[in-house]
This record gives sequence, C-alpha cells and structure tokens, in this order.
Amino acid sequence: MPITPHTPDRQAVREVLEKARAEGRTGLTAPEGKLICDAYGIATPGEGLATSADEAVELAIRMGLPVVLKIVSPDILHKTEAGGVLVGLATPEAVRDGYAKIIASAGAYNPDAVIDGVQVQQMVGGGHEVIIGAVTDPTFGKVVAFGLGGVLVEVLKDVTFRLAPLTEAEATGMLDDIQAAEVLKGARGAAPADRAALSAMIQRVGALVGDFPEITEIDLNPVFATADGAIAADVRILLASGPVEEPVRLPREQILTSMNRIFKPRSVAVIGASGETGKIGNSVMRNLINGGYKGHIYPINPKSPEILGLPAYPSIADVPGEVDVAVFAIPAKFVAAALEEVGRKGVAGAVMIPSGFAETGNVEGQKEIVEIARRHGVRMLGPNIYGYYYTPENLCATFCTPYDVKGGVALTSQSGGIGMAILGFSRTTKMGVSAIVGVGNKADVDEDDLLTFFEQDDNTHAIAMHLEDLKDGRGFVDAVRRVVTTKPVIVLKAGRTAMGAKAAGSHTGALAGDDKVYDDILRQAGVVRAPGLNDMLEYARSLPLLPTPKGENVVIITGAGGSGVLLSDACVDNGLTLMEIPPDLDEAFRAYIPPFGAAGNPIDITGGEPPSTYENTVRLGLSDPRIHALVLGYWHTIVTPPMVFAELIARVVADERAKGNTKPVVASLAGDTEVEEACDYLFEHGVVAYPYTTEKPVAVLGAKYRWARAAGLLSG
Repeated sequence: MPITPHTPDRQAVREVLEKARAEGRTGLTAPEGKLICDAYGIATPGEGLATSADEAVELAIRMGLPVVLKIVSPDILHKTEAGGVLVGLATPEAVRDGYAKIIASAGAYNPDAVIDGVQVQQMVGGGHEVIIGAVTDPTFGKVVAFGLGGVLVEVLKDVTFRLAPLTEAEATGMLDDIQAAEVLKGARGAAPADRAALSAMIQRVGALVGDFPEITEIDLNPVFATADGAIAADVRILLASGPVEEPVRLPREQILTSMNRIFKPRSVAVIGASGETGKIGNSVMRNLINGGYKGHIYPINPKSPEILGLPAYPSIADVPGEVDVAVFAIPAKFVAAALEEVGRKGVAGAVMIPSGFAETGNVEGQKEIVEIARRHGVRMLGPNIYGYYYTPENLCATFCTPYDVKGGVALTSQSGGIGMAILGFSRTTKMGVSAIVGVGNKADVDEDDLLTFFEQDDNTHAIAMHLEDLKDGRGFVDAVRRVVTTKPVIVLKAGRTAMGAKAAGSHTGALAGDDKVYDDILRQAGVVRAPGLNDMLEYARSLPLLPTPKGENVVIITGAGGSGVLLSDACVDNGLTLMEIPPDLDEAFRAYIPPFGAAGNPIDITGGEPPSTYENTVRLGLSDPRIHALVLGYWHTIVTPPMVFAELIARVVADERAKGNTKPVVASLAGDTEVEEACDYLFEHGVVAYPYTTEKPVAVLGAKYRWARAAGLLSG
C-alpha cells in the first residue's frame, strides 16, 4: 500500500535527547523511545504510562484488551531480564495483578532503580517478525540493519547492513538481501509483508541516526510486518556517553595537490642514502637511478659528500632547490627530527619506510610524527612500508625489486609481503601497472587519498587494494562511489573477525560484530570484493581487458558436456544469468553443431568438432545482439589443438570487435600442458582464459558484471 510521506519533527527528538543527556543517561525509556519514533513516522503500538494498578486497568480498557505491560525505568534497560515484561494480559484482573508483579520484580532486580511506572501497550502480532535497527560501527559510523527478527535473531543471524542514511532503492534492496527474502514475499500461501512499509521504516531509522549522531543504537525488535503495514512492538535507543566527533576529512582539491606532487615529483630526496650495498638507503637510490626517473635525486647523508655519483647533502635543508618527496631510510628514533627539517623545507610527501612505530607498540612515536607532519602540511605514506612505484614517471622509490612494465592497474597493499606478491604476479603475468603503493600503518595517507588520486589519473584504469582495516570507512565509501562510475575498485579485505566492541545487550549491536558489515557495505559502495589474494590479482589483471557487457544474457559454448555443467554451476555461483535461448537463435546454433550435440544453454558442440564449428558458433554468439557475454569451454583434441583454438578465437573476437560486436569473452581450457601456452596467447589478445579450471574464468566475468552493475552500465 502507498506510504504517506513524513516530515520528521527534529525539535521533538532534540528535546528528548537533551533531557536524557542532561540527566547523564545513555538509555531512553520506552515512552521516550515512542516519542522519537512518532517524530520520525516509525509506527509503534498505542500505549500509555501507568503509575498505579488502577491507571493500568483504565488504560488497558481504553486501548482494548489484550495488552502488554513493560517496566519503565531509566535504570533498567534489559526489561525482560528484570522480569519487567508481561504479554497477552486479556482481563482487567490480569492487568491489575500484572502491574503489581512487574513492580515487585523490578524492585528485586535493582532495589535502587528509579521506577517511572509501567507502560501499557496495545498487543500486536501476526505477519512476519523482523528486526530493524542501527548501530555506530567503529569503521563505518552509522549503519542500518535489517533481518529476521524475534527470539531467533542472534541464532540465525539472517541480517544485512547498509550505511545510513539510505535511499529508497537501498532500503528496498535490503529486503531481498536476507535468506528469508522469499518468506517475506509470501511463501506457501502466507500473506506477503508490506514491502513499502518496511522500506519506509528502514529509511526513517537511517534518517534518524543520520540526523542525530549522538544516537549510538536503535533496536526495533520485533517489527511485525503484515500485508497492511509494519509496526515496531519494542523500541530500544541508546545514546553516546560523551561528545560525538566526526573524522576530519580534507577537501578533495587539497588531497589532489599533495598526491600529484607525490606521484609526479620534480625532485626526490633520500634521507639515509647510502653507498653501501645491502643498505635500504642504497637500494632506494639504485632503484631511482636505474629505474630511469628523470627528476632531481638528492641523497641526504651527513657523512658522505657523494653517493652513487650524485652530490650528497648533510641535511635536506642544504638542498639548493625545492623537494617534492622525501624517502626516509633511517632508523625510527631519528625520524622525528628529520621530519621537522622536511616540514620546514616545504616537502609535499614523506615516504616512511622505517618500522618501529605503532606496529611494534610504539604508538606515542607514531603520534609524534603524525603531529609533526600535520603541523607542516606534509602528507605521509606509512610508516612501515616498502615504498611506492609510479611507472608513468619511471619512479621506483622502494627498496624492493624494480618493476617497470607500464600499464593501467594501480595496486596498494597494507603489507610488505603482499606487496612483493603483487610485484611477482605482475612480472610473471606481464600485467602492466600504473602504481604499486605500500600504505603500512596508514598513520596519514590511506586508501581514500589514493583513490582520490587514481580517480583522476588517466594512466590508471582499475584499482586493486589489499587492506586489513579502514581508518575511515565512510570516507572510503564516499571515494569509492565516485571512482566506480568509471573504474573498477577491487578489494581484498583481510581479517574476517570481529571488528570492534559490541553494544551491550543489543540484538542489532551483537549482529554487527563481524565481517558481514564490511561485506554488505563494500557491496553497497560498488566495490568488487575478492575472496583471496590470487583472486584480487586475477581480477586486477583481467577486468581492464574485458569489454563492459551491455546486458545480463550469458551464453556458454563448450566442446565438453562435463565442462558445460561445471561452467553453468559457476555462472550461478557468480550471479550470472544464463540466457534462455529463443527458438530462432536455437535453430541458428543447431545449423552449426552435429545432430548429437546439444543446443540450448550450454551449447555443446561436442569434442570431435573441427575449428570451423568453434568459429561459426562463437561468431554467431558475438554477432547476435541478444547475447551479452560468452563463456567458452574447450577440450583438447587432435582435431582442434590448443593453439589452433587460441589463434582462431583471438581472430574471431578481433574481427567481431572491429564490426562493433564488443562483448566480454572468457574461456576455460581443459587439456594437456599445451593449453597453458594457448591461455597465455588468448590473454595477450584480449580474451581472459585459464587452464585446468572452470571456476576462475567465470569468477572473473562475475567480477566484471558486479562492477558494471554498480556503475549502472547495464542497459539490456
């Protein structure tokens, strides 16, 4: 049914919250919760506050029996635990006795509790029990939760999360994102829940916590959702105990000014430069020189007048010209003093290779260098990093192995070991990169800053990030939402454990304590999340090669029936839609395959077919506008050897792309070792192909589709 728009009464909410905070309370009473819900159009049962048994009976008769009784006390937040809830009282006598019982139970539970009275509430029920709530997540801030409600909420944990506030589309999408989604639609003849009413309630909860940051949690559980609406039977609201501080975010233009100087420096100083092989300062110097960096390189070393053929300076203050970047290759104990000199020099970026800061427990040392950097306006990468590469400038400011294969993928990692894995993969697969950046402790520069740079960097076409945490999850989401409209952002999130303290006793808070929050919100932002390191690297390698699909229709063409079944399973697992082949297209495919083959989808051309069968069916799949992506399954035979297949597919794809038939094509090759060379050839010619696996090529295609959907690029 249509939902009446509601203008929130913010002043009414402000008065309730100010009163509670003035009294030093972090929990609202049930009547206060109802006032707030009323102010935001969140439906709750009729109720009244009774301060005597007679008042309770009078209220119950007026609103209609049966009723629910609940203790009202600022000192008793866990009402059920205190014996402060009685349900289904159907007679005046039961209400009178219930009032006395609740008051007695509350006194026994907490003899010092201030008792405001007993809430008499209309009895509601029926339909579906769900939970709607909001929590203050340590990473993302205000997060709204929706899921299966009632007593099983924490057992089944059928719940999904989104950043607050939410759009109507995001709120409605939450209804379909839980396992019980079909139940809410009316499974087995049951009446469906009112989706519009639930979506509106979710949006209003999100708006409430967005408007009032001091609200740390809202718990509406259960919410009874029927075909005619939704009503929250119980409301619990918690407040922050102190002032609420929002993260400080720099303006985008200020970030870009610094990042452009860091990634495109006119000059680099190496603090701790050394002429001694094996020293970090020597490795950084050699990489800068041998990598072909064309800007000025200034070695800083008070004991050497010259290093690797370049004049050295005792201090950065002695450098005659401007310096854009200072790479630190000195022990942690000397960093603060050197950073003061760097700041006075007007350097834009400090690349902190040294370890020995927060990662080893030296939190105060890290705070000290952050304070110095901020005071001087220096942006700081690290500390505890391997450095960074930016290939368009031939910039290799790292002590790791050099890398100079230029391409369109930017990769970042929070770990040095992962950084080296990125480097090795890039070299082995010939994946050109625009940048490889270590972020380490992220004392200053983090993923948000890097995304802001890569967003406008014409040399970068895809971004892949390994991260263990986010300093400012909401800032990260804001940056991702801008970037993904034009470039995929791939994330490998390590550490699938609890993210922070759970709010005491709250169903919503208990549910928000694991990786599900990260998973849902990264998806909401449009991130392509990779399940593992190799997946992240393969997505980064492959997504820029694959054209963006124009619609959801995926067709499998295979030379092996068994591969077709596995490829079909992989498509389902990766959220791809196998096209229902219309009769005319079915007939067209059948003209090219043997009678004992199988049309439909997958299209099984059988294993003994010559190259012409592959060519004809693939060309038909590429040329028909109703098909939006192809998945190829190849089986190694002497009739069509691997390299013959690879060269043929590369030619057909190139021919059709020249005609404007640009579609993603991925291939799974089963066979002897020759299929490895064939896959390499196909990759080099813009076809994503893997040997010995049906899962990986489809996973890559699924990742491309996830990005295309997030970017709003699918039209068919």
